[in-house]
Amino acid sequence: MRANGKADTTILVVDDVAASRYALGAVLRRDGHRVILAATAGEALAELEARHRAGELPDVALIDVGLPDMSGFELCRRLKELPHTAALPVVHFSAARVSPLDRCHGLDAGGEAYLTVPAEPEEIQAVVRAVARGARHRSDAEAEAGHLTRLAETILDVQSARCPRELADAAAAGTDRLTRSPAAAFILGHDGAMHRGLSRRRAAASLPDDGAHDAVARLILRIMSGHVGVRSTIAPSPLWPPGFFQAEAPGAAGRPEGARLALARSREGSAPVCLATPAYAQGPLPDTGRLVGRLAHATALAAERLLMYEMERHIALTLQRSFLPALVPQVPGAEIVVRYEPASSDTEIGGDFYAALPTPQGVLTAIGDVVGHSLDAATVMVEIRHALRAYCVDESDPRTLAHRLDRMLQRYHPEVTATLCLALVDPATGRARVSNAGHIPPLVVGEDGGAAYLDACGPLLGLGLERPAPTETLLRPSDRLLMVTDGLIETRGIDLAVSMEHLRAAAADAPHGVAALCDTLLACFGHDRDDDIALLVLGLTGPNTR
Repeated sequence: MRANGKADTTILVVDDVAASRYALGAVLRRDGHRVILAATAGEALAELEARHRAGELPDVALIDVGLPDMSGFELCRRLKELPHTAALPVVHFSAARVSPLDRCHGLDAGGEAYLTVPAEPEEIQAVVRAVARGARHRSDAEAEAGHLTRLAETILDVQSARCPRELADAAAAGTDRLTRSPAAAFILGHDGAMHRGLSRRRAAASLPDDGAHDAVARLILRIMSGHVGVRSTIAPSPLWPPGFFQAEAPGAAGRPEGARLALARSREGSAPVCLATPAYAQGPLPDTGRLVGRLAHATALAAERLLMYEMERHIALTLQRSFLPALVPQVPGAEIVVRYEPASSDTEIGGDFYAALPTPQGVLTAIGDVVGHSLDAATVMVEIRHALRAYCVDESDPRTLAHRLDRMLQRYHPEVTATLCLALVDPATGRARVSNAGHIPPLVVGEDGGAAYLDACGPLLGLGLERPAPTETLLRPSDRLLMVTDGLIETRGIDLAVSMEHLRAAAADAPHGVAALCDTLLACFGHDRDDDIALLVLGLTGPNTR
């Protein structure tokens, strides 16, 4: 915009009369506009196509109605149909077609104004300025609407993040979309850990070392010390360590890197967030910084929620692990190995449990799962495990123990159900008695490559239904008895029977040894599971008689 308030714009004048064409051009140049001249509609279309490829479309088209190759009305319609010229404002003019109906034809064709010539230069200039001003305002409004749409989409991505790392990546990508420049996002956790995300537009150079990240963390804490809400600033070099972005903008040789920072904290004591772009990046709109500040605020709110959830989950997992036995008792003649893996970080804790208890009749192994994922499920799991340990002091029959646990759940937790598999194994003889309550049955794995599930079934605990007699089998010295929870193999959309067959085949191909079997199955099935995983394997280590 010039000092006198007149826009420095480019006007396309399309007129087949040379004298009129040059006269209009002179009037517009005196008003400070750049002028492009064309004698025909074909010339105008070719000029616009070339300027579109160069990214230099004019701001207004001034078109004579009576062109030789097509009418100015038809040319206007064609321009409005082309995507790259649809927003180009058109002013029709004519010395012959001056009736009100002609003006209506011009407006209906998509024109913004209609001039009757000859006209005073001031009128021509005023009409062109008004049309250009309106088009500029529309363009600015459309650009801002586009940015607000991108901001809303980015905030949705931020709110959908499942962990701080995903959040940082989403915030960096969103900052990139808003500023059209490389971006980095930093989230400082309560424990001092930094979660960093980088946009794809960032230079492909290697990342700075840990010292640079520590410097960024100190800078963020210093700027946000005692502050909540959003703050924007520029961190010049050397306050901002080099290496996160390209060292300088194109054509700005020697300029130090530095960074534009939008920082936010939702409340005192919560995790600060920093969205960074190169200092040379201005953004496509003057208020781009305001939009990035809004994104930083949304990121800070999401970070508080995710970090609080991670802290609560860490506490819950610590409690859950403390509920499970730290050591598995070793019984003469048998080797027992257990594995426990919690679900992925975006899943609540569950009620998986295992136990191995020595009794006068042999070793009692148990594995089960309280239905549901919550701290309540984990609490009920603890009660079942402690009740089992208390009951087996005087009783070791698997069916009787399952019946007593069923009654305990009905009395104290009538709305809870659980699956449980109990196996009483005498290491001296290899005799095994199994009582199953709705759980995956044990898998007997031999060293000869064979593996088969025991035919053991029964209703869930908590339903009060009659329990079948235990299933009996004899284990050979080389056999391994595998008991797992369904979190190891259950996959949404796949029938459990199919998953059980995959487990059986993998177990049959596993190396010899109790620990090797556990490790092989976890390697095959234990990645990114939506449920907790518990495995218990018992192997006989001494000879037995049938």
